[in-house]
Amino acid sequence: MGQADAMQFWSGTPFLDTTDALALVRILDDAGYDGVITADHLIYPRELKSPYPSSPPSLRSPQDGSAKPPWPPETAWPDSWVMIGAMAAVSTRLRFTNAVYVAPSRPLLEVAKQVATAAVVSQGRVALTVGAGWMREEFDLLGQPFENRGKRLNEMIPALRALWTGGWVSWSGEFYEIPELMLEPHPPSPVPIMCGGESEAALRRAARLCDGWVGTAYTWDTAVPYVERMHALRGEYGRADEPFEILLALMDEPTVDLYQKAEDIGITAVMCAPWIGVSGVDPADVSTFRAPIERFAENVIAKVR
Repeated sequence: MGQADAMQFWSGTPFLDTTDALALVRILDDAGYDGVITADHLIYPRELKSPYPSSPPSLRSPQDGSAKPPWPPETAWPDSWVMIGAMAAVSTRLRFTNAVYVAPSRPLLEVAKQVATAAVVSQGRVALTVGAGWMREEFDLLGQPFENRGKRLNEMIPALRALWTGGWVSWSGEFYEIPELMLEPHPPSPVPIMCGGESEAALRRAARLCDGWVGTAYTWDTAVPYVERMHALRGEYGRADEPFEILLALMDEPTVDLYQKAEDIGITAVMCAPWIGVSGVDPADVSTFRAPIERFAENVIAKVR
C-alpha cells in the first residue's frame, strides 16, 4: 500500500456482480478514494467439509456443529489478479490489494508472476495481502499441501521479495527450491506484502515479516485490542519504528471524529461502503452508488484529511 501521511479510505468489490466492479472503481477514483480490495476463493465444493472459521452458532449444523460460510455457493469470486489488472486499467490513482489472497494454495512462482505483472501494468499501485486460508478443498484441487500452509506462507513472503528484485534470481529454503532464473517483468518498486487473519500465528506473521496487517470489520471496542496487540508484537520483533499499515473496517457510525481517533491509535486505512443501506441506492445499478460515495468523500474524507 505504501505508507501514507493521512488516513486512507478504501472500498471493496466482494459480493458485487463481477462486471459492476469496473464501474464502481471509476466512481471511487473520481471521488478521491485511496484504494480497493478484492477477495479470493477458487471454488465452492458441492461437498464442503472444511469448517468455516469463526462462524456464528446460527450458521453451524445442528447435527454435527460443522460451520458453513455465510455466502451461498453461487457467489462469484473472480480471480483477484485478473480483476486488479482490469481495475488498474480503468483508474489513475487508486491502489489495490487483497483481503485476503490465499497464497499458499498456489505455487510460489505463479504468485510471483501474477503479482509482478499486476505491479507493472498498474505502475506500482498494488500490494499483496496474504492469508493462510481455511478451505482444504482448494489446496487439494491445486495440488498444494494444506497441513503446512502457515509455515510455507512464512517462507513465501521473503521468497517473493527475492524473486521480484529483477535480473537473475533464485531461492533456497525449507519448502521451496527455485534455481537461478529470470522472472520478468519484475515490479518497478518493492511490492508491499501484508497479512490478514486474526489468529496469533497470523498476527505474529504480520508483525514479524510483513509491511502491514489487514483485519475485517469491527466495532471500535473490538478493533482497539487488535491494534494494541499489533503494536506490542512489532515492538517484540524490534520493528516498532518501521512504517506499517493497518487496514480494517469500523462498524461504528462513520464520523470524522471516529476516523481521527483511528488515525491517532495507528490505523492507517479504513474500508468503507457508503452506499450500503442508503435510500435510493439500487444494488443492481452501480450508477446509484455515486451520490453516497461523493457525499462521504465531501463530508468525511475531506474533513479527516
